[in-house]
Amino acid sequence: MKKEILIALSIASILSAKDLDGKQVFETYCWGCHHQTAVAFGPPFNEIASKRTKDEIEAYIIEPKAMYKAFGYKRTVMTQFKLNNKEIDALSKYILSYKGK
Repeated sequence: MKKEILIALSIASILSAKDLDGKQVFETYCWGCHHQTAVAFGPPFNEIASKRTKDEIEAYIIEPKAMYKAFGYKRTVMTQFKLNNKEIDALSKYILSYKGK
């Protein structure tokens, strides 16, 4: 019985991780400084998406203090979050969904 419960929980965990929503990651970590289409403290996602590739966005999320000069910024105030690979992937896809909006 315990084994069956553990298997069911493992499957549910895998399925929920697979369907990670970039909007949820945004609302958890980014919404205080970014908006999807309007300037807030940080640039809006539509501006970021129009200038950056998925790899560039992910590199900046992972280590903003190492990337700001490469992007031509004079400084960075972006917080370095400890996101896992699935969260970074979901967030970068969500940001890129605003390209052209």
